[in-house]
Amino acid sequence: MTRLSVEMLAADAPEPITSAGHAQLGIAVLAGIAVIVLLITKFKLHAFLALTIGSLALGAFAGAPLDKVLTSFTTGLGTTVAGVGVLIALGAILGKMLADSGGADQIVDTILDKAGGRSMPWAMVLIASVIGLPLFFEVGIVLLIPVVLMVAKRGNYSLMRIGIPALAGLSVMHGLVPPHPGPLVAIDAVKADLGVTLALGVLVAIPTVIIAGPLFSRYAARWVDVPAPDRMLLSTGGSPQAPAQRASEELDKRPGFGATLITVLLPVILMLAKALVDIVIDDPANLVQRVFDVIGAPLIALLAAVLLGVFTLLRPAGYSKERISPLVEKSLGPIAGILLIVGAGGGFKQTLIDSGVGQMILEISEDWSIPALLLAWLIAVAIRLATGSATVATVSAAGLVAPLAADMSTTHAALLVLAIGAGSLFLSHVNDAGFWLVKEYFGLSVGQNLKTWSVMECIISVVAGGVVLLLSLVI
Repeated sequence: MTRLSVEMLAADAPEPITSAGHAQLGIAVLAGIAVIVLLITKFKLHAFLALTIGSLALGAFAGAPLDKVLTSFTTGLGTTVAGVGVLIALGAILGKMLADSGGADQIVDTILDKAGGRSMPWAMVLIASVIGLPLFFEVGIVLLIPVVLMVAKRGNYSLMRIGIPALAGLSVMHGLVPPHPGPLVAIDAVKADLGVTLALGVLVAIPTVIIAGPLFSRYAARWVDVPAPDRMLLSTGGSPQAPAQRASEELDKRPGFGATLITVLLPVILMLAKALVDIVIDDPANLVQRVFDVIGAPLIALLAAVLLGVFTLLRPAGYSKERISPLVEKSLGPIAGILLIVGAGGGFKQTLIDSGVGQMILEISEDWSIPALLLAWLIAVAIRLATGSATVATVSAAGLVAPLAADMSTTHAALLVLAIGAGSLFLSHVNDAGFWLVKEYFGLSVGQNLKTWSVMECIISVVAGGVVLLLSLVI
């Protein structure tokens, strides 16, 4: 991946849509979030409408012109749907293929046979961490959801006992380990060594993912004891009755485990190959890198898996050409609501950013006199809480603390990058599109999502930040 310049990102940042002072802007942020939570929990309004109204309320309290607020919201919605919507759609199609062909049953049967009982959460966190190494968080979610839901249903596990370890594996890789975009931006900003940061990132990730995944899932399962949502099982085809349904349709065959595994891992392989080529070559004009930039793009990688699935999943299961189009159509219907909610979450986030919330945090934090690693973590936390974007938090915090890395050793510069990454994951809530993605996929209420997903993100941030500070004392 071509590394981004923090200076270029800062130069391209638009002027805030409001001239409100820090106090008014802070009140506007709290008011906007409160409106969203109140509309959803008290008045049972659909999350898409609540996020839309909350964005308008935020702009009104901040004193921003209504036309500019609308532009910010629609821009954020469009950008989010453009970036994530196609991935969700392709993931839903692939999930439907896996389930209706019997491929998901093959994977689930193998997992249940090899890792039953208490070892299941550990197996899920390992699988998610490996898959999440080269993937964007959203891509990892859409690939793992069918497996997570079916393992929970077929193995009679609490959804949180299986889902939290999978989410933890994906989130930790996303925030701490290159070649994910956030860590790469921070590495470039503070001039850290990529290899050292990668090694230390894995070292920090191991205890973090264990505590936030399998260990925390015990408590999350007690706080929120919910089954796998039927509507999502149906949308992925992963209901426990799927084998019987296939038998009734005279689909008595199912694809082999090897073919199924290759189909699922194809996006992982393509994106990992792209990341490795980008690191080794790092020349945008190079033909090899340009080719891998295309085939390793999330959209192309998932599209390739879907096309491969026609031949490795559907054909072995007895699907004719005439039945493929109806299968795709059925897979897309249930995700319409998810797309709108996730898009509206992106719209709310963009309204926050365009209002100047991130810049406000940077200006306030300039006078903080605390150790560099802790300062980097706190700044990233503050921007993450205000804007809901881990990427914005990473870019902004890295740009602010970069001068502090000038006199640091190679290892401490790498730890500074990891401190920023850890802070950028803190407390995902209603201004984060990822919050709504997890909520809708797992069929949770806002309160349940806060008690599980949001708490898990806090644990990841605090544990990773603590490990980084401990390492700074000994290396």
